[in-house]
Amino acid sequence: MRMYRQEGVGVMSGEQVIHMAPQAERVAKLMADLLQWLEQSDVHPLIASCVFHYEFEFIHPFSDGNGRMGRLWQTLILSKWHAVFVNIPVESMVYQHQDTYYLAIRQSTHQTDSAPFIEFMLQMIYDAILEANNTTSNDGLNDGLKLTALDKEIIKLITNNTHITHMQLSDELSKSVRTIERRIKILKEAGLIKRIGAKKTGYWQVNR
Repeated sequence: MRMYRQEGVGVMSGEQVIHMAPQAERVAKLMADLLQWLEQSDVHPLIASCVFHYEFEFIHPFSDGNGRMGRLWQTLILSKWHAVFVNIPVESMVYQHQDTYYLAIRQSTHQTDSAPFIEFMLQMIYDAILEANNTTSNDGLNDGLKLTALDKEIIKLITNNTHITHMQLSDELSKSVRTIERRIKILKEAGLIKRIGAKKTGYWQVNR
């Protein structure tokens, strides 16, 4: 069971502190209030998920992992509203725009208004939906197969480094190894990539 932090923390972007989180003794109450708001709110889930995400990052309830946890919460809220969001790679899209992500957090905190963050996240959701709807027919890979943004990033990294490992892909894309393995399996079954040689000493081949 994960415990709330017991000390003060700040949200960092590189070497810069962009937000000092509330005192540790306030975290439990702030999180309880936020969860109650989410349960009782009649705000549209698209907006509610963004508000929750921002407030979660503002509270920064854990010592580490808050960014990923906030994004997972938003995906959960959206998925409960509509199952299609289970396969919409919003987190991958945010990962590709981390600087703007932190800027949106900083602007919302400075303005004491979550609107900049909501606007940013709605754009990311929209872009992720567009990415998920793109087929590979224009890429000349496999007609009819829909590549997610994550799939495209995996193929790009493999193309640039044919010896890249699952663990390295996980680190580069901020995804779990299990998620990477699942997408790799799909890409292999679709014939888009192929493993040549042994797991440790072999290399990847991208089929175009």
